Amino acid sequence: MKKAVIIIIGFILFATQLVISQTKTLTIDEAIVGVWRELYPEYIRGLALRPETKEFTKIVKNELVSVTFDLKKEKALVSLDEINTALSLQGKDKCAYFPGYTWINKNTIRFYETNNLVEFDLVNKEVKKYIALSESAENSDYCKANSMIAYTMGNNLSVIGIDGVVKQISSERNTDIIFGQTVARNEFGIEKGTFWSPQGNFLAFYRKDESMVTDYPVVNTDKRIAETEPVKYCMAGMKSEEVTLGIYDIKSDNIAYIETGEPKEQYLTNIAWSPDEKYIYIAVLNREQNQMKFNQYNIETGKFVKTLFEENSNKYVEPLYPARFLPTDSKKFIWQTRKDGYSHLYLYDTDGNEISQITKGNFEVQEVYGFTADGKDIIIKANKETPIQCDIYRVNIATGAMIRITHESGNHSAIVSADGAYIIDNFSSTSIPNKYVIYDTKGKEIKTILTAANPLSEYKLGEMSIGTLKANDGITDLYYRIILPPDFDKTKKYPAIVYVYGGPHAQLVTNDWLGGASGWDYYMAQQGYIMFTLDNRGSANRGAEFENIIHRNLGDIECQDQLTGIEYLKSLGYVDMDRIGVHGWSYGGFMTTTLMADYADIFKVGVAGGPVINWELYEIMYGERYMDMPQENPEGYEKSNLLNKVEKLTGRLMLIHGTSDPVVVWQHSLNFVQKCVENKVLLDYFVYPGHEHNVRGYDRIHLMRIVTRYFEDHL
Repeated sequence: MKKAVIIIIGFILFATQLVISQTKTLTIDEAIVGVWRELYPEYIRGLALRPETKEFTKIVKNELVSVTFDLKKEKALVSLDEINTALSLQGKDKCAYFPGYTWINKNTIRFYETNNLVEFDLVNKEVKKYIALSESAENSDYCKANSMIAYTMGNNLSVIGIDGVVKQISSERNTDIIFGQTVARNEFGIEKGTFWSPQGNFLAFYRKDESMVTDYPVVNTDKRIAETEPVKYCMAGMKSEEVTLGIYDIKSDNIAYIETGEPKEQYLTNIAWSPDEKYIYIAVLNREQNQMKFNQYNIETGKFVKTLFEENSNKYVEPLYPARFLPTDSKKFIWQTRKDGYSHLYLYDTDGNEISQITKGNFEVQEVYGFTADGKDIIIKANKETPIQCDIYRVNIATGAMIRITHESGNHSAIVSADGAYIIDNFSSTSIPNKYVIYDTKGKEIKTILTAANPLSEYKLGEMSIGTLKANDGITDLYYRIILPPDFDKTKKYPAIVYVYGGPHAQLVTNDWLGGASGWDYYMAQQGYIMFTLDNRGSANRGAEFENIIHRNLGDIECQDQLTGIEYLKSLGYVDMDRIGVHGWSYGGFMTTTLMADYADIFKVGVAGGPVINWELYEIMYGERYMDMPQENPEGYEKSNLLNKVEKLTGRLMLIHGTSDPVVVWQHSLNFVQKCVENKVLLDYFVYPGHEHNVRGYDRIHLMRIVTRYFEDHL
């Protein structure tokens, strides 16, 4: 048995506070929706730092209010009525509620009224700019430098200026060819399809040709005769989309395409402009995802200039962040990469020379907020203190010296002032529901804005603790979270439910409010279950080796680590080892089904939502990163294929799937059902018509009622 190291993070204080007036228990409606709505900790709506001042702003009811850092002065800057009066004077539609906003300068905000962009003068209470977009416009991308918006309608791309004149960049009738939208299914840090140049003279955009990609049939059953609504879905090993990068010249209306060369099946990621707009930089990743070339291209000619550097791996390379040029030196940029095993920042010059590694250590830089006013330091978020929380740091670019700005234990994020001089730190921990603190970026605490009260103080919740276990390598720490039933009695035996995800890009155990758990976990603890979650190897924010150990063999190491968690539960003495359940969605659905089949002697009941059953049916960008192509790794695909494990299933397993799932297509679970029928293996099944990869909104209450009842009936 691996030794458990218990880490109680402020939870004793939290539990003590709860004991005072604990009388209520969560209803399932409260657990699923209320914990994130009515029972969510108090927060500040529309919080921002006002430029050129020592003030922050927030939305209070229907007013934008400014507050000085010392909290001594507060005043209303503008009301919703005043905004709507100004809009009406220009014959524009009114806002239904006070809009989310962005500061342009000390006295000007920008916001959207439905699809229309508005810049509003707070002093004169008037509209300064108004750009009206069609209701069918999507993917709008505003450029402050030229006051133009790029947007898409259907598969085409246009731009519109403050004068209302529309310039159509593309007029493609073939809907398989798409302009200005995301590519590569939003992998590799790709979140949009347009990229304005720094001075607004050019617009870079993706052109995606999907004509060679399979049309996958999604069925719409809302109509009397069901209809197929196909989506483009390229499965592992199959033909992929072909992407090029176009450059639109605002002044000449000319379009040139960057000559990124062959093969056409490659990933063009992390687009960045040079400050002088002469060059564009692209992280070009091969389809095999094991070689990335950071390339420079000439804007005038579209031709390749040089490869500044390469990154290679015998597993995979995953570029996620574009180059960030220094504000004080246009020949130097910061590149974020995991090439030393952790996500760190490096300083390069435009000749491709690595000048220095800025951040170092066994931790991950998770976000770069920006530069200080002098350009010498950057403000970042990183999990340097512990893998389960993030803090805010100021880092000197030249020396790498780090100043920890945030002081309290918890998971922190920051709002940074335009000049990089101040931040508003927003964080929570297992003992603090929500808190906002103003700091200067030298690390001095200025003022606490809000410490939220515990919204669950009247509820009888079970004790939660976070700890570590050693993986079976005897070295690696695995973080777990355990929630005990209220009125826990260690002399009794309790059933346990393992909630699992287990795959890359997710971390479930964190030093956040409720330990990162959902309200459902606490609800189930109230029903008498021990709720357990462990972040196995393969999950996020622990470095490359921790994640990529699963490469080519998904479901192997992850399950070994989950069994380490089971051994720990067994060692406690109060877990009924004949009543172990497991539940997860997506990768967690794959894990749930794998555990139910491979370890049928341990897991009695499982509920798997949106499960990957056969990785050959999953999309190429994610699937081939972690499994390679089926042609290259037939053994790995065969071993992880859950259709081959149907006969091992003896417990009660329910699969749940949305019929319109475009991520893990419905075919996965249907094939599993068919295989169960063929092998006379009993299975329970539930579908959500029209839902995609997860069941959201108020329908989620229905989902979790189904899941809960299944465990109540069979565990």
